[in-house]
Amino acid sequence: MSRSFGRTRPSVADVPVAEVPAAQLGGTPTMPAESGGAPGAHGGGQRAHQRSRGRRTLRMVGPLALVGVAATACERPNFGYPDGVTNYSPRLLNLWQGSAIAALVVGVIVWGMIFYAVVAFRKRSDVLPRQIRYNLPVEILYTVVPVVIVVGMFYYTARDESEVTKLSANPDVTVNVVGFRWNWQFKYLDPGVGPKTPNQNQIEVTGRPGEPAVLVLPQNRSIRFVETSPDVIHSFWVPEFLFKRDVIPGRINQFELTVTKTGTFIGRCAELCGTDHDRMNFYVKVVPEAEYDKFITERLNAPVSSSSASSSTASSSSTQTQAAGALTAVTATTSGSGQ
Repeated sequence: MSRSFGRTRPSVADVPVAEVPAAQLGGTPTMPAESGGAPGAHGGGQRAHQRSRGRRTLRMVGPLALVGVAATACERPNFGYPDGVTNYSPRLLNLWQGSAIAALVVGVIVWGMIFYAVVAFRKRSDVLPRQIRYNLPVEILYTVVPVVIVVGMFYYTARDESEVTKLSANPDVTVNVVGFRWNWQFKYLDPGVGPKTPNQNQIEVTGRPGEPAVLVLPQNRSIRFVETSPDVIHSFWVPEFLFKRDVIPGRINQFELTVTKTGTFIGRCAELCGTDHDRMNFYVKVVPEAEYDKFITERLNAPVSSSSASSSTASSSSTQTQAAGALTAVTATTSGSGQ
């Protein structure tokens, strides 16, 4: 019914179909639904046929999509993930690839359902289709499947995280990483070359403005990084390591890895630490084991002049004290963790 100036007027929708003249509808006479005429039966059969054809198409596309994803599993792309240079790079890449493939599978299913709804339930007339308010199997599906996906991704993430952050009892090399405003200092607490003697020099590399520090590391040896800071929070980050960890004052952070490829890699501070944060760059030079042993041996046995030794007595003593404290803390942490 329509209302105009307080009076109600019957509309075309309020008139039974059998009473509406064909001239007003602009087409052929329409038979009532109860009469079981041929047009209504033909329209219903056509819609049922189209819906069944859409379901068959969806059942064919779904397995084909899964087969296509499985076929590319032999040579899975990196999905934008960089190539690392450590022993943990394959594990981290597998985690990223698994997450990306899971997301793609979910996306294909959702896109397929959307396209199926667009095609199978597109508007064909002004008659509304049969309305369904609740569908228990579908509700269970879109509730259980996301929970299973999240639980699976959490399991694999926790498993890989525990492996990446695990510390061994006796690493081959131990380096103290000191982040200060605004540069880096590297101290070889245990260079892993030859027996320790009282006359050995303390190997330190300190960066200066315009002269980034260069940390020399051996290939295929486990390296423990012990991080300390005297002022503010910094973050030790080498992009090719695919790992970074904050350097926090009053706290000793550690991690361990093995570099499997030689080369020179740039490192940065990944924590906004102050005015010259963008200048806190350093270099990590990974060399073969023989070259590293030669480098460490030359530095350990290098003569130290008396003038330079007297001028740096205070700084070297404080450095040795701090290094000894860090090494003691590392030993206590390792023995306490039982790793």
